[in-house]
Amino acid sequence: MQADRSRHALVIGAGLAGAAVCSALAAKGWQLTLLDAAKGPAQAASALPVGMLSPHVTRAPTPLSRLSALGVAATRAELERLLPQGQGWQACEVDNLSHDAGRWPASLVRPAALVHAWLDEATRLGRLTAHWNQPVAYLRRAHSDTDAGEGAATASATWQAVASDGSMLAEAPVVVVCAAFGSLALLTGRDVELPMGALPLRPVKGQMSLAKLTGDPLAERPQRDNGVYVPCYEDHGLAPTWPSRIWAMGSTYVRGDASTDITSDGHERNAQSLQAMNAHAASRLREAAAANNLLGWAEVRCASLDRLPLTGAVPHTNALLRLQGVRKRQLPSLADTPREPGLYMLSAMGSRGITLAHWCARLLASQIEREPCEADPDLVAAIDPARFAWRLARRSAA
Repeated sequence: MQADRSRHALVIGAGLAGAAVCSALAAKGWQLTLLDAAKGPAQAASALPVGMLSPHVTRAPTPLSRLSALGVAATRAELERLLPQGQGWQACEVDNLSHDAGRWPASLVRPAALVHAWLDEATRLGRLTAHWNQPVAYLRRAHSDTDAGEGAATASATWQAVASDGSMLAEAPVVVVCAAFGSLALLTGRDVELPMGALPLRPVKGQMSLAKLTGDPLAERPQRDNGVYVPCYEDHGLAPTWPSRIWAMGSTYVRGDASTDITSDGHERNAQSLQAMNAHAASRLREAAAANNLLGWAEVRCASLDRLPLTGAVPHTNALLRLQGVRKRQLPSLADTPREPGLYMLSAMGSRGITLAHWCARLLASQIEREPCEADPDLVAAIDPARFAWRLARRSAA
């Protein structure tokens, strides 16, 4: 029996966001083509040796704290479903030392383990075909029966992922861009050309300092203030890149820096942050650096202007331009803002990818399926990719 072509999606990016989207859509019966510029999954920011799954606690609820509470529960369920403890994650508690001081339930997670588990499951279901070493230069709209782009993709609307030499890499009626900061170039050029400021994505460099743990850990449990100190994480899946038993501190959060070099300045920033949490551990970090025994990891994450993710349908360029200059009362609501047919994104999770990827991907899959939204409308609006373009249109309205 021939597959339903309209239920074929192209996913660009194989980190936490892309893998979560593949998992969510495969569970709904979609056929998926996955493209990534690297040699395999989880090669960029999702290659973090160890990260923290824990709530974002604030004095009063905020969109991020509410999203984090939902995301922690959703991701923890996925970890328990897909991975045995000790093989990519372990439950723990974390001592928060800032305004949210206290001991909180948490999990230490090697993101690549979760990425691989999601993609392996989609492959076993017969839903996923992945292609590596396939950098996408731009997206091209092949043809469409719709002009305004106010709905989801139709069977005749096709998007093509194109290489730098102009050759087509893949095509599908639905595309989900999950390329972290690389999403900006794909969504602001060629056939997708959002106005300046409509997609304010920023690179954020994160550097982690780590080393092999010999002897007893220097703290009973992880500690967090400006960064997270992991006194002990043991996972044989860290090999061969890292020792199987490590301690770690990080990551730095350097806005606007798209470099991936490991620097002594980055190590010292981690040492200064650790000093406020655990002076003994900070001394150990500096001693390891002086003895050339300190290891490092650095990658570029992606954050939005308001530090919330962008999850959902991409706003339609020409329709937005036509809105400029109209009266405010004539503007559509954010939810009714015209969208590019069949074009979606999940990006800008910053340093909360482990927490937010699965919950956001499930929301996105339900939007693509046009299912009734069970999530709080305020949260959906808070992470809508059209929110910045809509605000620009409101400011230009008469």
